[in-house]
Amino acid sequence: MTIPTTNRVRIIGGRHRGRVLRFPGVPGLRPTPDRVRETLFNWLGQDLTARATLEPYAGSGAMSFEALSRGATLAVALDRDAVLVRALADNARLIGAAGLEVHRADARAWLERETRRFDVVFLDPPFADDPWAWLLPACAARLADGGVIYAEAARRIEAPTGLAVVRAGRAGRVHYHLLCALARAPAGRRRAAER
Repeated sequence: MTIPTTNRVRIIGGRHRGRVLRFPGVPGLRPTPDRVRETLFNWLGQDLTARATLEPYAGSGAMSFEALSRGATLAVALDRDAVLVRALADNARLIGAAGLEVHRADARAWLERETRRFDVVFLDPPFADDPWAWLLPACAARLADGGVIYAEAARRIEAPTGLAVVRAGRAGRVHYHLLCALARAPAGRRRAAER
């Protein structure tokens, strides 16, 4: 099936580097810019071999495809929009990205049922929403040992109890953060987060 699209995002690293993902124009959809993805994967490291990732607000799926391109064995991508879910599956087939598991689902309901653990959780909910009070704790409960949460928001977010922001930046309107469980934060950053 051909993806009816006018939008594109390019994979910037790994074995699928340079491949273009096409996705439909959906109001409010704004894929993470290349520069921000470069920064994130510099923070995470370029090799995600044998890692499992979760993207509860997948949209274009750029983060999931970047993770698979860098060796992740599983990337779970959720979206409520049936057209976007179909585009995610079509893009995975077109570029040969094995390991993408796509679900049409509400993030909150799905997270309440899910029992698996993930090494990296990518969060980029619509800027009009404000799900952080429930979303960060729900995702923290799904983290594997040593796992991290990447979060994009229209404003700087505060880490809830049990999590620490270990890195943060801003690009235009986008504030981006890397969080980990407080018990697993590096000692210097843990002390700073506790102040």
